[in-house]
Amino acid sequence: MTKDELEHYCLALPGVQLDLKWRGMRVFSVAGNRMFAMIDPYRDSLSFKVEHTSFLAHTDRPGIRPAPYLARAHWISMAASQPPLADSELRALLMAAHQLVVRRLPRYRQASLLLDQGSAEQRL
Repeated sequence: MTKDELEHYCLALPGVQLDLKWRGMRVFSVAGNRMFAMIDPYRDSLSFKVEHTSFLAHTDRPGIRPAPYLARAHWISMAASQPPLADSELRALLMAAHQLVVRRLPRYRQASLLLDQGSAEQRL
């Protein structure tokens, strides 16, 4: 997956907006300010949130490391130009990161942002 494909995929998820922050970093958020992924074009890195139960398993894989400054919130980081994951696995992890953030929103905000199983499978 290229950086453009990553960006396009993240923006296709419900309620996602793209902001440029911190010297040009591309930040993908839900509900205004709830970040779930970011691409740093200068460091060629992709970072996103993962389940706390799988954080250590992901960081044990080659090419994946804890995200600087965000590891305590269970974020991982990898090369954006050549991620060490298959495209389908990367899409699934980005979708899961989006849903992790959505599930922490108040229930009235979740309704239009949660993906059901059928629509989630179609996105892969």
